[in-house]
Amino acid sequence: MRFGTGVDIAAPAARVWEIYRDIERWPEWTASVTSITALDPGPLRIGTRARIRQPRLPATVWTITELDDGRAWTWVAGGPGARTVATHVVEPRGDGARAELSLEMTGPLGLLVAKLTAGLTDRYLALEAEGLKARAEGVRG
Repeated sequence: MRFGTGVDIAAPAARVWEIYRDIERWPEWTASVTSITALDPGPLRIGTRARIRQPRLPATVWTITELDDGRAWTWVAGGPGARTVATHVVEPRGDGARAELSLEMTGPLGLLVAKLTAGLTDRYLALEAEGLKARAEGVRG
C-alpha cells in the first residue's frame, strides 16, 4: 500500500535539502517525529542507519538504500512479513522547491499494518511536509 504527499516551498531547493538531510533535527520541525538517532556517524550515505521514534508507533531502525545527494534519498525498514520504503525528493521549482514524500508498505504484515494505520500515516506525511515547508520558509511554529 502506497502513501504520498507533496508541497511547494518558497525557498531554494538547496535550503530545503539542508534541512531535510539533518535528520536528527526533524523533531524541531515536525510533530510526526519524537526523536531520530543516527546510528552511523557522518553525513547521509548509502548504509546510514537511524532509529526513529514516532508518537503511537514503535521505534524503528531505517537504513538508507538509495541516495542522490542534494536531491533524494530512500530508506527502508522492516522485518519478517513487512517492509516499509520511504522516499524523500527535493526538486527545484522556479525560485523555490517542491518536496515529494512517499511511503510504501509491502508484505502480508505490512499490508495489514498499512490498512490499520492509513489515517495516521497520511497525517504524519502531511505534518512532515508542512513542517519542512515552514522551517525552510523561516516560519516559526
